[in-house]
This record gives sequence, structure tokens and C-alpha cells, in this order.
Amino acid sequence: MSELFRLLPSVDLVLQRVGEADQYAHLPRPLLKDLVNVFLDQLRADIRSGRIAASGQLQWAALQAPLDAFLQRSSRPHFRRVINATGVVVHTNLGRSLLARQAVEAVTEACAFYSNLEFSLETGQRGSRYAHVEELLCKLTGAEAGLVVNNNAAAVLLMLDTLAKGREVVVSRGQLVEIGGSFRIPDVMAKSGAVLREVGATNRTHLQDYERVIGPETAALLKVHTSNFRIIGFHKEVSLRDMVALGARHGLPVLEDLGSGNLFDFMPYGLDHEPTVQETVAAGADVVTFSGDKVLGGPQAGIIVGRKEYIDPIKKNPMNRALRIDKMTLAALEATLRLYLDPESARREIPTLRMITVSAEELKRQADKLARVLRRVLGGEAEVRLLPGASRVGGGAYPERDLPTTLVGIRPRNPDLSVEMLRDRLLETDPPLVGRIEHNALCLDPRTLAAKEHALAARVLAAAMEVGG
Repeated sequence: MSELFRLLPSVDLVLQRVGEADQYAHLPRPLLKDLVNVFLDQLRADIRSGRIAASGQLQWAALQAPLDAFLQRSSRPHFRRVINATGVVVHTNLGRSLLARQAVEAVTEACAFYSNLEFSLETGQRGSRYAHVEELLCKLTGAEAGLVVNNNAAAVLLMLDTLAKGREVVVSRGQLVEIGGSFRIPDVMAKSGAVLREVGATNRTHLQDYERVIGPETAALLKVHTSNFRIIGFHKEVSLRDMVALGARHGLPVLEDLGSGNLFDFMPYGLDHEPTVQETVAAGADVVTFSGDKVLGGPQAGIIVGRKEYIDPIKKNPMNRALRIDKMTLAALEATLRLYLDPESARREIPTLRMITVSAEELKRQADKLARVLRRVLGGEAEVRLLPGASRVGGGAYPERDLPTTLVGIRPRNPDLSVEMLRDRLLETDPPLVGRIEHNALCLDPRTLAAKEHALAARVLAAAMEVGG
């Protein structure tokens, strides 16, 4: 064992050999040195355990391949690309909405060059970052004014902190929703300083329930759109128009949190009606908040639109600076909103809208193309077949609505490689591929797996199954 330890190459020697390879030229030397030390520590552990017992195992010819594999694996960025084959379009855990090409280009330009982020090209003086999107927001939604913060929870927090701090906000008990990460509307309200006043029952709330509790301490009426769940059966909620009329009688603003708000009507594509931001503003809501990175298909953002008399004080709230968006988000959002000026352009160019509205017939064609690529690459190592299935919108939208699709099911023929093992191996490929298991097969959904990713998906599947290895 002592002789084996003496045969271990030094850190400097390994770094010298590695430095001769162009593939590691992009890695900072301190990082490379740390990784080499970890690799050598693993070799020492292997000597102690007996996994390395012969001097030949420590020759450079024997060490080079495992060292290359270790460095390639360990030097990957922690935050990286993943292939989404799950069929969930707005996948919360996989980055939510993909940006349109125009938005990606706008972000690249914002990063690479100086910009007029807070500079007025008309006056040559300091300007407002909100000016870049406020006019677009008003044109698209019919609102008088608008601003953008870093996410919708921040939008609700800022709205309530500005308009209702220390006073009561009336909300239906059936609308006290919880979103991802155990984040609840009552918690947001408590942090804002507003006092929650629940009315009604879990399944039924009437207009008189709101009217009964309105008093001197009431600051606003709040409606929360339950986009991520549904109550069916014996159920009643007060319409926004009735709430607006009630608010007008008592001189109270009516606020609506749309959550996964949208600017596009999906009904012609077979989905149920969801209130658009335009409809909500037209129905009389004084302030509306919604997300930019869900069904809207833009970057992560919390958008606030409404009547100028309420939006202006929200803009002036000192908390707004802590919650504001950066130049990359602003650039992506403006580019996305501009596409909505022509709804068909939006549907065609914004990936989220395109994936939600693609036809079942087109998905069948894409599934067939994907299956042919997989059969060619995987050969006889796997059974590849088409299966009926369902996709989901995701992001808390349309929770009860399945979108028909055609899945490509893969089942390894190797008895020692189960479908579950294949799924786990695919998390270690470069890039990782995430699918789902149905029909005792690993299933890939062409709704979220783009045609340009078919060859890449086949390559990582072959690597996971060690085809040709």
C-alpha cells in the first residue's frame, strides 16, 4: 500500500498534463486545482479500500480516462440546461416559461451594451425604467397605469402595503390560496401590514357577506383568482362586477390578484375560459396583479396595472426599490409584450402559447418523427412505441384540464436496466433529460420536447443506456 501511495502523481504533474488539453482551458486554475485534489483524494481512498491494488492502475494511461470523466462531470455549472420531456409547459421546477426569440435577443443586447434603462432620450435627463413597458401594458390591458416588480407575490405585497397597511382587506374564505413552496395569501397580507378579514364559507360566499363586514377600518375588497385549484358542486363566488359595484357604493377600491394572469384567449384552442387581464380591467377592477413568467410566457415578473390614482402611490412606495426588476427582465418583458400587439404573432412566436395551442394532430406527427430518430440511434437496445397521453399547462393554470398528446414510450430490453433506473441515469447525462413514467415505459412528450431537440434527446438516451459503449 505504501508503494502505491508513492506512485500517485503529484498535483502539479496532473495540472501540467491537464493544462495541455484545450477542453479545460476555460476553467479557472484554482477550480481546476481543487478538482484535481478531490480526484487524487478519491484515488487514495481506493488504495485504502483495495479497489486499487496494482501499480498499473496508477499509470497515466490508466488514469487519464477516469480523470477526464471526473473533470467533465465536476466542472459543469450547477445551474444548467435541462431537456423538458414531461409535457408540462410552464414547469415551475424547470424554469417555467421559455422566452421568445425576440426576448432572448433583447436580453442579450441589454447585457452586452449600455442602455437607456433610467435615461430619457427625449430630455437627456434621468428617466423611469417603468416607461419602457408602461405604455405597452396600458395599450394591451386598457389600464390607466402600470408598473412591474420581480414577481407576483411581490406585486401583491407592494399593492397591499401601499393601499391597506394597518387596515382591513376583505377576502372570501374560499380564495385564501396557497401557491408553490407553502406560500399563502394570508402570509403575504400579514407581511404587508394589512389586516385579513375573511368572509363567507369555503365553498360559498355571497355579496351580503362582504357588505356585512364593511366598516371604517375597511381599506379594500380583494378578489383572488383560484387559478391553481377548483371547487365544484355546491359552490358560489361573487362576480368581479358585483364586487366593483359594491366597492363603488362604499368608496372602496377593488383589487384582484389574477396569479397566473394571461393576455391571450385560449378558448378557440379547446381550453376553458380563464379571465384575461383585459377582461378584468374592463370589469372595473381598480388594481390587478399577475405573473409575467407563467401563461403570459415572459420573464419572471409581477405586473401591476390599474387606475392611475392607485398605481401612482404604489410607484412611490419606498419598498418598490427593493422589489424592482433589472434591465434583463425589463428587456425580455418589453419584447414579449410587443408580440401581443398581434395575437397571432404572440401565439406563433411565444413558446408557451405555441406549446399550449399546438394541435393533437401535429403532436402525433412530431411523436412519430421522434420515435424514428430513437429507433435509429438506440437500435435493438430498447422498445420504442407511441402511446396516448396528456400534457399539462402547469404553473398553476388550468389545473383540471388535460391537453391530449401522443407520448413516445421507451422500454430498455436489457433486463438489468429498469425504466426507473433509466429515468435516474438521465439526470446525470449532459444535458439531463426529464421525462415521466407511464405504461411501464419512460415517456417523452413532444409538446415540450422541441423538434430541434430530438437528436440531442436520442444522444443522451444512448449515453444513459450505454448504447455502443
